Amino acid sequence: MNLREQLEHREDRALAPWAMRARDSRGRLGSEPEHAYRTCFQRDRDRVLHSTAFRRLQYKTQVFIHHEGDHFRNRLTHTLEVAQIGRTIARVLGANEDLTEAIVLAHDLGHTPFGHAGERAMHPLLEAFGGFEHNRQSLRIVDWLELRTPEYRGLNLTHETRAGILKHGRAYPRHSHPVEMPSLGASPTAEAQIANWADSIAYGAHDIDDGLRSGLLEPEQLEELELWRRARERAGLSRPLAAVGWRKVIVRLIDGLVGDLVEATARRLEKHAPTSADALCTLPEPVVGLSDEARELTRAQTHMLHECVYRHPQVLRMALKGERILRELWEAYSSQPRLLPRHVLAAASDEPPERAMADYLAGMTDRFAMDEHRRIYDPHTPA
Repeated sequence: MNLREQLEHREDRALAPWAMRARDSRGRLGSEPEHAYRTCFQRDRDRVLHSTAFRRLQYKTQVFIHHEGDHFRNRLTHTLEVAQIGRTIARVLGANEDLTEAIVLAHDLGHTPFGHAGERAMHPLLEAFGGFEHNRQSLRIVDWLELRTPEYRGLNLTHETRAGILKHGRAYPRHSHPVEMPSLGASPTAEAQIANWADSIAYGAHDIDDGLRSGLLEPEQLEELELWRRARERAGLSRPLAAVGWRKVIVRLIDGLVGDLVEATARRLEKHAPTSADALCTLPEPVVGLSDEARELTRAQTHMLHECVYRHPQVLRMALKGERILRELWEAYSSQPRLLPRHVLAAASDEPPERAMADYLAGMTDRFAMDEHRRIYDPHTPA
C-alpha cells in the first residue's frame, strides 16, 4: 500500500458517512496518474495555491482599495480567513477538510478589480455571453485560463472542486464555457456548503473589523445588533469598547456563529441521516447552515454593513471610480484592439474578442487597472 492509499484509507475511517472521499472522486477533465503521496483533493488545493490568479488576489479589493491602508482585508487575506473557518467547520462535522480548503482557495479567483463594483461594470458588457459572475469566472480560470503544463489547459481540477466553485447552484449558460461544465445535483456537497457559509461568516465579521478600523463604524452603533451584544457579553466586556476590546468581540462573534452552524447542521444531518455523499447531494435542501434565529440576526448585521459601510460615500466614490475605469478600458480595447497585449489577442483567435477582453480585465489587480487607465487616458503619463 503506497502513502496515498494509506491517506485515503485513513480518510475513509475518519470522515462521516456523508463526506466526500478522495477515492470516490469523479475524476478530472483530463486523465492523469494519481500522485504517490497526495490525494486528489490535496493536489487540487496545491494547484490553486500555486496559481497566478491566486497571487493576484493580494491586490484586489475586498471593501477598501489597497492604497487606503495596509491593514484592511484584500481578496487574498479574505480567502485565507475563509479557509481557516472552513477547515474548522469541516473538521468538527467530519467533512473532507482538503476538499473544503480547495474550494475555498479557488472561490474568489474570478473576482474583478474593485470588488463587486467591478462585477457590476462587467456584467452588462458581457450580456451576449450570459453576463459576468465571479464564480463562473473562477471556474473559467481553473478550467481554461491558467497555464501550468503543455499537456492541458487550466489546472485540471477534480469534478468535486469544480462543482464546489459553482457552489450556489445557479443555472449557467453552458455554451459560454469552453469545456464541459460540472454537474451540480439537487444540492452541493457538504464541503461546498461549508465553503459557502465560511465565506459568509468571514466577510461579515471582517467587514465589521475593517469598518471599525476605518472609522465608518463605531462600536456604539453595533450595540443595536443582538448578535454583537451577545458576542460582547461572551467576551466579558462592558461599554465603551477600545480597539483591543472590539477585536476580542469579533473573535467571539465568529466563534458564536461557527458554533451555531455546527449545532444546527448536526441536527439536520441527524434528521436526514444521509449515508453517502451522493445521498446528501440528493436531499431537497442544503443541510449545512445557521439556525433560523442566527440567520435572522446575521441579516440585521448585513443590513447595517450595507447602510454604514458598503454605501458610505467614501466606499461609493471609489466604487464609482472603479466601474468607470473598467468601462473606459473596455471602450478603449474595443475601439483599438491593438492596445491589448499579444497574448490576449492570441487567445481571442479561439473565442470572440469580447470574451478575451473580459478575461484580461477581470484578471487585473486594482493597481494594474488604474495604471493601465492612466497610460491610455492621461496625456501626462508615459505610454
